[in-house]
Amino acid sequence: MDDTVSYIDRFQTFNLSLAPSAPGSALPFNLTPTLRATTLLSSPTPLIYGTGADVGLGSGEPALNAVNHTHYFAGRSDNFDPSRLSTNPNNGRFDPESIRVSNDGKSVFVSDEYGPDLYQFDRRTGNRIRSFALPDNLAISVLSSQKSIEKDKSLNPTGRVTNKGMEGLAITPDGKMLVGIMQKGLQQDSKKSLRIVTVDIETGTTHEYAYQLTDGSGVSDMIAVNNHQFLVDERDGNGMADTPLISDTASAAGVKELFLIDLDGAQDVTDLSGDLSSYAVKKTLFLNMVDVLNAHGIDSLDIPSKMEGVAFGQDVVINGVTKHTLYVANDNDFLPMIADPHKSPGDTTRGMVPNPNRFYVFAFDDSDLPGFVPQRIRAMHVSFCHSGGHDERQGDVNWRRY
Repeated sequence: MDDTVSYIDRFQTFNLSLAPSAPGSALPFNLTPTLRATTLLSSPTPLIYGTGADVGLGSGEPALNAVNHTHYFAGRSDNFDPSRLSTNPNNGRFDPESIRVSNDGKSVFVSDEYGPDLYQFDRRTGNRIRSFALPDNLAISVLSSQKSIEKDKSLNPTGRVTNKGMEGLAITPDGKMLVGIMQKGLQQDSKKSLRIVTVDIETGTTHEYAYQLTDGSGVSDMIAVNNHQFLVDERDGNGMADTPLISDTASAAGVKELFLIDLDGAQDVTDLSGDLSSYAVKKTLFLNMVDVLNAHGIDSLDIPSKMEGVAFGQDVVINGVTKHTLYVANDNDFLPMIADPHKSPGDTTRGMVPNPNRFYVFAFDDSDLPGFVPQRIRAMHVSFCHSGGHDERQGDVNWRRY
């Protein structure tokens, strides 16, 4: 069985304080992330969990279910119903990849690569309030707790490749449409032809469009510039954290790029398959992250291999000029320590070094990204509990731009 750690899926809420650096600092701003809350993801109705009996493991059902009288989503790879498609919303296995906040601030939308799935959760409680029906051509029919079996094209000639499902998710600034993107090509497609899936939040209507990889091996996220333009995060697997063991040889970060695409005029490819390159949306390079980070003194060996989270942030003033900000975060794959990438496997002084999650902030202005429209999210009232009783702190009720 793959991925037998039965973690409970969750989202973390951070305060990201971006403040001017001290005089003489290499960069004009410092970012201080502070964890504010952890919210576990659950379902109001029962979920399917594996027994683990055939491989000598216990149940895939989280023990906390009985304590909190709920049904938590978990990462166990056998938490599924083998008689239904992989997009069955009753499956307890869930591998969340991207998250977006609704315009009213009351819920979050989360994409998953197991199904692929797209769910809406209450932002306060973490309880699922809606499951969006995605097209059947994205699903596989032969499910397994081992990805080597699921990826076998003789068993699953169509549908997502295991661990390469809906990796990225955007919400349009008007709050009316979700736009997801698959990390890799479907089994029935050329591997460089990826699928973009749009979902009308009100009606659930879906459309599919093609995206063609340029230099990277896959896509990790996307974000809305306006209601029809999007930035797509394309990357390879090279960089920091691709060397978790002392015996591994490090590789320098190569492709970490953001491309601007436009869905206006794009052709729906839902009923097509194979090489979709002739239908692919037009794309232009917006940001080469490796080049920019190198220019600011960050070695390619220290740039994370998995740059996977993208979001717009607060405006800042640099040298009297107002700039927009773009935040990019990495996925460290739960590896707190990795082999020192600056030393070779044969070096007797080579040791382990920290591998934290990192946030990078890039500045841009309207001339860099014409047509940029920030999403307006209404802030929530947030309650915090502490050991001395109940402490309620009221959130800002004004509109905020993100």
